[in-house]
Amino acid sequence: MKILITGATGLIGQELVATFLEKGHIVNYLTTSKDKIISKDNYFGYYWNPNENSIDENCFINVDIIIHLAGASIAKRWTAAYKKEIIDSRINTAALLYKTLNNNPHQVKQIISASGTAIYPESEFEFYDESAKSTEQNFLASVVTKWEESVDAFQKLGIKVCKLRTGVVFANNGGALPEMVKPIKVGFGALMGNGKQIQSWIHCKDLIHLYYFAFQNQLEGVFNAVAPNPVSNAELTKTIAKTIRKPLFMPNIPQFLMKFILGEMSILLFSSKNISSKKIQNLGFRFIFPTCKEAIEDLYK
Repeated sequence: MKILITGATGLIGQELVATFLEKGHIVNYLTTSKDKIISKDNYFGYYWNPNENSIDENCFINVDIIIHLAGASIAKRWTAAYKKEIIDSRINTAALLYKTLNNNPHQVKQIISASGTAIYPESEFEFYDESAKSTEQNFLASVVTKWEESVDAFQKLGIKVCKLRTGVVFANNGGALPEMVKPIKVGFGALMGNGKQIQSWIHCKDLIHLYYFAFQNQLEGVFNAVAPNPVSNAELTKTIAKTIRKPLFMPNIPQFLMKFILGEMSILLFSSKNISSKKIQNLGFRFIFPTCKEAIEDLYK
């Protein structure tokens, strides 16, 4: 089959491209950088500029599935201008894809879109699954709401919509985990706040397999892309320290200090998200790394 991937040069995108090519599929990808356009074997690049509402429509020829990963990183200081970029980079890209498909003949059957767990309420004890009606009321939650609404529009075109609400991705070559490991490696590791906040996470390999599972099974609807065992900040920090054989002796870092340093973005370190993955498991998906210990040891031992 032929797959179109946005955000193909990112941490997850690169791994997804490799997986689909390895399994014999053809991959088209969209890029905003003309010098990143490659055409070889079963891998073809196309230019787009969502800010100018411009896209090479040839990218859709014979495409069966779209995997939509495009979106500005949330791990940069949230100035007013950057907040707008975070939202626009998700909504405008989806809108451009929708508009182009709506105006042209196509054979796209499914879109699988990244999404986020920020939409769920704060919780240390209660598990939230995809049926949760209450939502968090903050900037990131509003981003997820608008993001998912922009993708839901594809249903009007008769396209199946699958949204993967992704927790903290554990990888050793990008994302949040290496930033957690750095201070521990040099002896400055410490718990954030009281360390009780829950982090719902997923190993990058499991996330790649989950995207492929959603593709194989033509899934439709919302699914939590999180491992079955959420972990507290304290347990995660101690697991990292034990795995890389470093002591933890620094005092806990208070929330007000990180807010002073990082601004509103500090919520990423103190937010508590206790999220269930039962829905995807009940469909037969099996995690390679179900526990934090297994994931950290795979990446750093």
